[in-house]
Amino acid sequence: MEFIQLVSNISVLSIVLFLLGIGLIIVELHSPGFGAAGIAGLLCLIICIFVTVQSVTQGIILTGIFFVLLVIIFVIFFVLLSKGRVPKKLILEESTSAELGFSGTEDMSFLLGKTGTVTSICRPAGNADIEGLKLDVVSRGEFIEKGAIVEVVEVEGSRIVVKEKTENEKEI
Repeated sequence: MEFIQLVSNISVLSIVLFLLGIGLIIVELHSPGFGAAGIAGLLCLIICIFVTVQSVTQGIILTGIFFVLLVIIFVIFFVLLSKGRVPKKLILEESTSAELGFSGTEDMSFLLGKTGTVTSICRPAGNADIEGLKLDVVSRGEFIEKGAIVEVVEVEGSRIVVKEKTENEKEI
């Protein structure tokens, strides 16, 4: 009986505010950030609830219905996400590949074969001065004392692997 009374109290203004609020939130979903459209949409929905209810009980029922609808909308959205049916505007289609000029790390491959001095103990990570560049380096697992002469044997992204030069290698 109370649900029928609640439905009979819904005015055209409530329906307009509800649809406007949902529409503004959808607009906000298609534009990045949480801006004016999202805030205005939430305000429209809150005003819609206050315009519609005539008692606290009706407000609780309407708020419950509102939250159930939100849960249903989110479930539908996440089901679409899991099946790969997401609106194209929500997915970044451009890649940031090296061919297009994007790089996540600086190319340090020019250091291969260069020598330098360890400025902190490597166990296995430490610091080294290689041709005037102070760099974070790692050894292949061995302990390298501070002040030892090292050679860069591998560069992978920002990971620079060094090995200690032996006495025979230092003289050559």
